[in-house]
Amino acid sequence: MIEICRTTKETDICIKLNVYGTGQSKINTGVGFFDHMLEAFTKHAHMDMEVFCKGDIHIDDHHSVEDVGIAIGQALHKALYPVQSIERFGNATVVMDEASVTCDMDISNRGFLFFDLPVGGKVGQFDVELVEEFFRALALNAPLTMHLVYNRGKNKHHIIEAAFKALAVALRRAAAINENAGIPSTKGVL
Repeated sequence: MIEICRTTKETDICIKLNVYGTGQSKINTGVGFFDHMLEAFTKHAHMDMEVFCKGDIHIDDHHSVEDVGIAIGQALHKALYPVQSIERFGNATVVMDEASVTCDMDISNRGFLFFDLPVGGKVGQFDVELVEEFFRALALNAPLTMHLVYNRGKNKHHIIEAAFKALAVALRRAAAINENAGIPSTKGVL
């Protein structure tokens, strides 16, 4: 179990992460919709994760969402690097009712996010623009290369949830143990 605690003037976060778990979670960020997305991510990644965040949500949810992304990325970095004996690449397309989102991933040690989801406005009280901030913080701090691509859909909740689940399945596949892979790079290092 990897543990990351991160304290700033804006947030106080502790995360426990087991990449090769069973999908159990305890999530409390103070941001209800975001908690729901993290629970879906954990379940479909088959990771065990506890996330506790006390943030300045009286201002807005930005710091909490972005900083949780940073901390989860740091936990993934600690759990996955140096990369050895894993698949490295993973992808998944997930549908949620009318919505479909694809995530392609490379556990590359190079942080990059391509984000192509047509989301703006709000889902309940949640500012949808924060979804990109979360994914960017996670990708840059893990670091991994991630492409999130919208295929179809109208309902913002469904599109966002499909994106979190697609990330979960792609990450589970990329982190899958493959003893024959050695260091999965022609360079000999990641």
